[in-house]
Formats: sequence, structure tokens, C-alpha cells
Amino acid sequence: MSFVLGPGDAITAAPLFLLEGDASLLETDPSSSSSGEHRIRMSYPFQWGAPIFRASHVFGMMGAALVSTVESTGTFFAASRFAGATPPPAHVLSRSIGFQGVGQLLDGTFGSIVGNTASVENVGLLGLTHVGSRRVVQVSAAFMLFFSIFGKFGAFFASIPLPIFAAIYCVLYGLVASVGVTFIQFTNSNSMRNIYILGLSLFLGISIPQYFVMNTDYVLTGRGPVNSNGGWFNSILNTIFSSPPTVAMIVGTILDNTLDAHDARDDRGVAWWHPFQHRKGDSRNEEFYSFPLRINEYMPRRFL
Repeated sequence: MSFVLGPGDAITAAPLFLLEGDASLLETDPSSSSSGEHRIRMSYPFQWGAPIFRASHVFGMMGAALVSTVESTGTFFAASRFAGATPPPAHVLSRSIGFQGVGQLLDGTFGSIVGNTASVENVGLLGLTHVGSRRVVQVSAAFMLFFSIFGKFGAFFASIPLPIFAAIYCVLYGLVASVGVTFIQFTNSNSMRNIYILGLSLFLGISIPQYFVMNTDYVLTGRGPVNSNGGWFNSILNTIFSSPPTVAMIVGTILDNTLDAHDARDDRGVAWWHPFQHRKGDSRNEEFYSFPLRINEYMPRRFL
């Protein structure tokens, strides 16, 4: 499963250059952001000093990692749907999340202030352009790596008005949301049990995160609705319950596996999903989810 950061995520590289003292990156005029001397800056490990480990920060990032895992899993399924591939087997999902963890480790090593995650925007672009070639993703990643060393290139994206990004996101996020709804076709939509679970998951997935966002002070205190004496505990719960996909997943998973789950096996669509969850469940899995560039020949079998 291949994924890269979306165009909007390139803005997160701006602090890397601001620390260099290039005040021109704060310009929002497109003409000024592309003028002047072009700085070239290569990142290297631990360029901002040795890492600092604090238990509160580690536990807080555990909640963020869980949220990233849930959101990325949904993105993987949407990408497979748009690309015309089989649903990702369990070992592919685990492998993808593991490589995402490796990417986050590299982010911290090179001094990034944020981690990475699967790009919902790029999945929407996949559905919009109908280009599902893995080679296209690889070439795009090469271009992003090349242009990331040019500060003015990042300033150009920062100068694009936010309404332009918002208009693009309305289309891209809408496509991903709609393809998620299409998975309901594999369940019995006439079952009151399924209707109840779907409705409650959607409602709580929207309302609970909205409550947490509205009652969290991100500027002054950083405190949210969960405000106990344990800062790490607060960080984990406030992060988890501020993510709509994570809340919807928790509610839907608990209800689907406890509410008359055994007798409603066919209504849940388990019979349709089960063959795709195994490595050899479908003959096309190897074609869709094998490593590119003959990496399969060098990777230990347990990681394939």
C-alpha cells in the first residue's frame, strides 16, 4: 500500500526554514514569495539537538498514534476501492501501519514538529483522476523529496489563499466520505440492527469530537474536557475523543461485536469480508499488495 503526503501537508515544512531566519516565508503575496534569493536547505538527523524524552509527551503521542492508525486504516480501504483492488488483507494493514510508524520515527529524527499519516486528499485525488498507478505515486514522491529542499517552493504553496484549498478539500474529502458509505452495500441495509449501529456511530462520531474541540483551550492552558491530575491520561483521552473517525470506529466496533453479533453474521456482511482477510484469500492479493521494485526478494517472509 503506497501513500504520500498531500499538497496541503507541504506547509508543515515551513517552520524548518523559519528557524533559519528567512522571514520572507511569512509573505502571503504570491509575487513576493517567489522573488528574492532561493534558499536551499538540506535536513539531517538531530539538527536541532538531541531528543528529549518525557513520559507525559510519550503517553500523549500514544493517543495521537492511535488516532493516526484508525484514520489511516480507513484511508487504505478507500484507496483500494478507488484503485479497483481487493480490500486490504489484515497483514497488509498491519504492514502499512508499521511502515507509517517507521516514517514517524524518521520525522522525529529529522526534527519535524508533526508526524505523518496517510493522505485523505491524495485518496480523493485518486478517485477524481482515476489514476491508480503505483509508478505515478513513486514519481510524485520523488518530486516532493526534491522540491522539499527549496524554501521558496514551500513559500509558494503557503501563499495560495485558504479558500482555494478549502474548495479543493470539499471535493476530495467528499469523494472519500462517499466511498466509505458504499461499503454498506455488503451488509443488510434493511436490518434495524444495522440501521441502529450506523446511525449511532455517525451521530456520536460527529457530536462527541465537536464537544471536545469546543471545550479545549488550545492557546492558553491546553486543557480539554478530560482534566484529571494525570496529564498523560488527559492527553490520551482528549486526543482520541477529538477525532471523529476514531470515535465512530470505537462505537461501531463495540456495538457490531456485542449487539446480537453471532445471529446476525449474514446481516453484518461477514461472509463477504472473510475471504479477503487472509493472505491467500484471493488470488489477486499478491498482485495488488506485493512490494514494488523486487523488495519481496530481500524482505523476511514474516514482513510480507
